[in-house]
Amino acid sequence: MMLSSCGGKKPVLSKKTTPCCTKMGMKRGPWTVEEDEILVSFIKKEGEGRWRSLPKRAGLLRCGKSCRLRWMNYLRPSVKRGGITSDEEDLILRLHRLLGNRWSLIAGRIPGRTDNEIKNYWNTHLRKKLLRQGIDPQTHKPLDVNNIHKPEEEVSGGQNPLEPNSSSHTDTTVNSGNEASNKNSINVFGGEGNYEDFGFCYDDKWMIVWRRLLERRRA
Repeated sequence: MMLSSCGGKKPVLSKKTTPCCTKMGMKRGPWTVEEDEILVSFIKKEGEGRWRSLPKRAGLLRCGKSCRLRWMNYLRPSVKRGGITSDEEDLILRLHRLLGNRWSLIAGRIPGRTDNEIKNYWNTHLRKKLLRQGIDPQTHKPLDVNNIHKPEEEVSGGQNPLEPNSSSHTDTTVNSGNEASNKNSINVFGGEGNYEDFGFCYDDKWMIVWRRLLERRRA
């Protein structure tokens, strides 16, 4: 236990975890057959547990964590050998749909399989299989292959709905002497001009009213 203080506050007890071994002189890499036999015979005699001191008591130059993982994932008699069957694969899919990436809980419901084995099989096989089938590996729902959520440009036809449309606030009138149409826009604050920054929509009645108001204002 260690005392730590910060900013003049009262000291708080903090628990310092010690490593399982010093890592000095420890053997790394794949386990040999001789090491497996030593570990199996020692656990049969002394039982599981006390992994920190097990390497020294068993005469192994391995880390306690390495011994525990080697036993739990490979050497236990209850570990099932061979590849994942189709029934187990279907069970993994159904459990993953309910539990997500909780590999320990999934392994507890599949006898003889370890969480490490199931996680590796999911990442290397099942996840890619679902993607090929067009299924999201996380939600187990069909992927959005039909672009249901289309971009804003496609929905609005290239026009941002927040920006004013020049055609929405201009009025097209046809002159009696000329067949060509002209676009006229009216400034709501007085005067005529090409003010297309305001998103107002005018029809013929509004155009007449605004013209009368402008005429009265000028008079």
